[in-house]
Amino acid sequence: MTERLGIAGAGAIACGLAACAARHGEVLLWARSDSSAERAEETVHKVCGRLSGEVNAGHVKVSTDLGALGDGTTFLVEAIAEDVDLKSRLLGELSVVADEGAILATTTSSLSVQRLAEASGAPERFVALHVFNPVPKMKLVELAFPEQASEAVRGRARELCEHLGKVPVEVPDLPGFVVNRLLFPYLFSAVDFLEESGMAPKDVDTAMMLGAGHPMGPLALLDFIGLDVAEAIGDEIGTPVPDRVRTLVEDGALGKKAGRGLYDY
Repeated sequence: MTERLGIAGAGAIACGLAACAARHGEVLLWARSDSSAERAEETVHKVCGRLSGEVNAGHVKVSTDLGALGDGTTFLVEAIAEDVDLKSRLLGELSVVADEGAILATTTSSLSVQRLAEASGAPERFVALHVFNPVPKMKLVELAFPEQASEAVRGRARELCEHLGKVPVEVPDLPGFVVNRLLFPYLFSAVDFLEESGMAPKDVDTAMMLGAGHPMGPLALLDFIGLDVAEAIGDEIGTPVPDRVRTLVEDGALGKKAGRGLYDY
């Protein structure tokens, strides 16, 4: 792989992407604090250990120095929380430290790519790489570009995805792109149905898994995504968020990562 990745973030998406890229050489991952850096290192080692074939977790270097991301990296990926202000601020900082010619990317799943590109200050070399969690298993990457993106940038983004073993699909810069735009009305309708029917979450999920051939039921999937993330995506794409989801978020029951959500874990 000709690109050298720098990833700003320490969560599941950032660590999963770093582990995938570690097959091809050194990756630099930035974490905001020492504690976040320690957790990221642990996560990367776990993910690399689960990948088929030998993947050297030592290829992922974790730093708390944002400036280090500009040291020889050619593709800088912002992979933090789905918050337009936080992402915009970090992307602006990345454009300052990035080497000339380095591509800036975001992993947004629902926000305006054009707005984030302009916030970066370098819209001509900007791309949205919407990877899916768990990153090592999910093949699809939705690629979305601002109107200023050059053909060279578009080509490099597609090549990067292919080198990482992913299937890139170019999508329009619409809220939620393709997958989330079509998926979340279905997921939220399952919550509404749960309230209407009084069924147990497991029974609803079993019905959809066995009856529709889905690998995961809609309620378990919401918990896996995170109810706070789901709420933010629903608001961004204009899909009504069920009251039950909002109440759970207010109570801190964010899904699997919190130990409780639509299910108890």
